Amino acid sequence: MTSRVAVVGWHNAGKTTVVEGLVREFRARGARVAVLKNASVGFQLDHPGTDTWRFAEAGANTVVITSRNGLGWLEQREQAPDLAELMRRLDGTVDLVILEGFKHEPGPKVEVVREATGTDPIVAGDDLVALVSDDPIDNRQVPMFRFDQVAALADLLVQRGLCPATLR
Repeated sequence: MTSRVAVVGWHNAGKTTVVEGLVREFRARGARVAVLKNASVGFQLDHPGTDTWRFAEAGANTVVITSRNGLGWLEQREQAPDLAELMRRLDGTVDLVILEGFKHEPGPKVEVVREATGTDPIVAGDDLVALVSDDPIDNRQVPMFRFDQVAALADLLVQRGLCPATLR
């Protein structure tokens, strides 16, 4: 089963910065990494006027574009797939899945906290693995890292068995 960890926080707290840092760190350690982002509003992945956009506009339920260095999969759905379905799709293709968001899903979480974006805790209980903040405003009893300590955060995730041990 593929390892996963969620990075959660209030809007503009720095989740994307932490996820980007973890991706770079784990890629440098040889991991195959996927990121799943939970967007609270709709999103536009394609650009108006492209062939794939035109196919989707014509009513295609799924549009796939491939090249020698990539794959794009655009799928129109009545509702978002649940996390279990997404994890099944990725199982065996990557070593680690980093979730951005998914704060209501059970599982290990790193919470990003900034005074400017809100200090009310999001994660309670055993799901909270670590905090990331440059502001010493949270006194929950878990390891705390600054934004420039991503390698140390990655080490903690490996030590806690949340990432494959081969990523040390």
